Amino acid sequence: MKRAKTIPIASLLLFILVLFGIVRAQGEVQPSDPAAYYKAKCVACHGPKAEKRFDASLADEQYIEAILKGKKPEKPPNMPAYGEKGVTADHAKALLEHMKQLRSTHSRYTRQSVSPATPMLVG
Repeated sequence: MKRAKTIPIASLLLFILVLFGIVRAQGEVQPSDPAAYYKAKCVACHGPKAEKRFDASLADEQYIEAILKGKKPEKPPNMPAYGEKGVTADHAKALLEHMKQLRSTHSRYTRQSVSPATPMLVG
């Protein structure tokens, strides 16, 4: 009798674990989507508009190498090696272009000059 009760329970548990694994795998962000990958993996250190720890004036090759192989700056946090996590050179290029686009949009809005208010004529 005990065995008859444990089989459905074990089957239910196995089903839940498989279902959880499938849902979790579908939720993983893929490096082929630079915007989603940046939001999931990069925004914590580089900011939502790539305004932190990103110098767009450096050569693309330097950034692609850092994305793929990682980098250890003088102060932590270290840049992880995303090549080990499935990011290819093409993914790294797309991610870099996405970061440059974020940065240029951010810079455009922060550099706008504000003209002084026009004085009102009283008369």
